[in-house]
Amino acid sequence: MHKVGFFRSIQLKFIIIYILLLLVTVQVIGSYFGKELEEEMRESHEQSVNDRIEVLSLYLHDVFNKERTGEEGEPSLAEEVQGTVSDIGNNNNWSVIVVNNQNRVLATNDITKRENVGKKLNMDFITRVSVVGNERWDRVYDAQTKNRIYIKAVPIKDDDDDVLGVIYVESSLERVYDQLENVSEKFLQGSIIAIIISAFIGILVARMITKPIKEMRRQALTMAKGDFSQKVNVYGTDEVGQLAQTFNDLNDRLRLSYARTEEETRKLNSVLENMSDGVIATDETGAVTLMNEAAGKLIGQNPEESHGKFLLDVLNLDEKVVDITDLQDSGTMIIDFSDDESIFMIRANFSTVTDEEDAITGFITVISDVTEQEKLEQDRKEFVSDVSHELRTPLTTMRSYIEALTDGAWQNKDIAPKFLEVTQNETERMIRMVNDLLQLSRMDTKDYTLQQERIDFVTYFHHIIDRLEMNIPEHITFQRDLPNEKLPVLMDQDKITQVLDNIISNGIKYSPEGGRITLRVTKQRYRIVIAVEDQGMGIAYDKLDKIFDRFYRTDKARTRKLGGTGLGLAISKEIVEAHHGKIWATSKEGKGTTISFTLPLVGKKRRFTR
Repeated sequence: MHKVGFFRSIQLKFIIIYILLLLVTVQVIGSYFGKELEEEMRESHEQSVNDRIEVLSLYLHDVFNKERTGEEGEPSLAEEVQGTVSDIGNNNNWSVIVVNNQNRVLATNDITKRENVGKKLNMDFITRVSVVGNERWDRVYDAQTKNRIYIKAVPIKDDDDDVLGVIYVESSLERVYDQLENVSEKFLQGSIIAIIISAFIGILVARMITKPIKEMRRQALTMAKGDFSQKVNVYGTDEVGQLAQTFNDLNDRLRLSYARTEEETRKLNSVLENMSDGVIATDETGAVTLMNEAAGKLIGQNPEESHGKFLLDVLNLDEKVVDITDLQDSGTMIIDFSDDESIFMIRANFSTVTDEEDAITGFITVISDVTEQEKLEQDRKEFVSDVSHELRTPLTTMRSYIEALTDGAWQNKDIAPKFLEVTQNETERMIRMVNDLLQLSRMDTKDYTLQQERIDFVTYFHHIIDRLEMNIPEHITFQRDLPNEKLPVLMDQDKITQVLDNIISNGIKYSPEGGRITLRVTKQRYRIVIAVEDQGMGIAYDKLDKIFDRFYRTDKARTRKLGGTGLGLAISKEIVEAHHGKIWATSKEGKGTTISFTLPLVGKKRRFTR
């Protein structure tokens, strides 16, 4: 841009304004003089009143502190105070009231207020002085007399600094203001002409300078709201004009920068809101500044209400991490949010935000739900441990017997067959265990299908009981409690047979001598309930839910002796749930156990669709 000439520059405008300010200064000086004169006259008047109050206070101090014998003819305190006030306070320019420490009027020099003598005066101004013990003064306006009044209250104290009474004085300031009014009239006459001329010229010059500045101010406010569509008018080529042109250039650049920022912000917000992982941002102190919806759902907190909370409190880390700066060293952490009803675990990845000087300015925490992963990992570890333990027992037994046979026991015709029988039994047990594991594996991976067909369950159940009843020990009896009606269900006959064999076999294993196993079917609204009740040793209440876990046994020694794998009820549970049923156990220790499961009935609507 080219250089601006003097006569077009803003400097000339400021010179003109300066000349006008000189003219106005004359008026300011006059006003200042009048103000100072007013202050001086008022202070002089008030000082005169204060001097008289000081003299009166000295006299009344002696009167109040005078010892009185109470003899007849001795003047009272009120009489002596009234005499002192009449002698010293006899002045038409002020009104004096003297009260004791109970705010009762003892004396006054104002004839119109003599009727208040002996009465209690309820004035907050006097009461505060009597209570606090410090003098007070003020200037007030009397609405009745329309006079400005100077008031002052001074405490009268004894030698122990206790308040004995208060002197209250009112003095009119109207004489002072009458004198000031005469002086002000002289200044006013000379000032009116100068004010009118200065105002007219000042308006013209101010409009010429401030108009573009006002427009830029309005535009700045508009830009602050995010609207960059308007521009400032350029009225000339002086400094203000160049400022307006620069302002318009700034507006264009801000519009482009704001558009890019908004686009990036929308992208970032879209990413944060659509992330399955939770994101929490904090400042350098650990106070939460940002939390997306995924994070709020994971930790069960409202993202908006979490702003300002401490990160360690939000993630329940106050017991694990004392200092927020320790997070930069922890990297990844598994946080347990489990309660008595459910297991819930999240993984938190911590990272720091630094500036160009590597100073920490905040923290970014990414959290994700790893409950299933942790449960699967725990189940895998437990499964490997259980399988290893279950296989080790028969393998150890087989090795012992095989070593004995190798050492020559095979030549003993009495011992060798028994050793071979034990080895064969343990081998068959491991084969059953591996088959059960393979079946559970196929169920876990959903790599199996149900061959379902419509079957009358009562008839089918009778066949199952008949088959098992032929091979049960003599000390066990079956009791049937089956309805005399058809109960059609849709099921895989082989799979349900396996379930019933497992449940009834367990009942037979754990039944005592002379025990009875009750086999029951009950019809409910949309399903049937099959129950197998034995009279065995029972199961503790806190272990009922665990009997359907893999490899769980209530009596491990007895189960292994009877050849159990600990997988029967786990397989039964998977099969029943695949048929959309439910399986559970009820038991009392010493009184037997009941295993129940449900199967849905085939309804009319379902038969019609088939």
